Amino acid sequence: MTLPVSVSSPTRILVVDDHPIVRQGLDRLVAAESDLQVVAEAATADGALEAIDEGGVDFVILDIGLKQGSGLDVIGQIRARRADLPILVLSMHQERFYAERVLRSGAQGYVMKQGDPAEIVPAIRRILSGDLYLSAGLADELVRRAVEGPDASRPPSEELSDRETEVVRLIGDGLSTREVAHELNLSVKTVESYRANVKRKLGLRSGSELARFAYDWTSRSMGVTAG
Repeated sequence: MTLPVSVSSPTRILVVDDHPIVRQGLDRLVAAESDLQVVAEAATADGALEAIDEGGVDFVILDIGLKQGSGLDVIGQIRARRADLPILVLSMHQERFYAERVLRSGAQGYVMKQGDPAEIVPAIRRILSGDLYLSAGLADELVRRAVEGPDASRPPSEELSDRETEVVRLIGDGLSTREVAHELNLSVKTVESYRANVKRKLGLRSGSELARFAYDWTSRSMGVTAG
C-alpha cells in the first residue's frame, strides 16, 4: 500500500506597504517560492490590522514608513493581536538609526529597501526558523553595545523615546506641528509636548535648531549627507 505524501501548506504572508510597486515586487519574489504565498496586501496600518483580524496570516512584511501613523506603533498593535506572528520590517532608513528600536518593538528582522531584493526570501526563512534577521554589521554593533554595557557613551538621539524619534523623523521630512499631529493621530498640544521634550534632551534652544537637527538626522538615516 502506498501512503499519501504529506505536503505542508505554504506560509501565508501579508505584505504591508503604501507603494503598489513595492507590493507587486514582493509578491513576485515570494511567488517564486513554492512554500511561501502572499495571501493579503495592505497599504495602511488599519488595512494591515483588518487583514490580521480576519485570520489566515502566518507572517507579515511591514513597511515601517507607512503614511498616517507610526510604524513602531503598528508593530505593537500587531503584537497585541497576535504575539506569535513573525514580522519582517522594510525601511528606507539606515539600520543603525532604526533597527534596534524595531527589534525592541517586537519585530524579528530588518531589511533596508535600498538593499538587494534577493535578501528578502532568506530573511523570511531565517525568521521562520526562529532566529532574528540582522545584517552582519548590525549584529556586530549590538554585540559591541552589549559588551560595553549601559554606561557606555551613546549619541544623544538614542535617549529619545520611540514616539519622540517618530516626531523628529516627521519634522525632518518638513512637516509642521499640525501635520505631524495628523500623521501620528495625536493632538497638536501633545506634539508640542514631544517637541519640548526633544529640545530638552538634545540641548536645543529653539524650534529652528530642532528643525535643523531633525533635517540632518533624517537625511543621515536615509543615507544622504545633509547640506
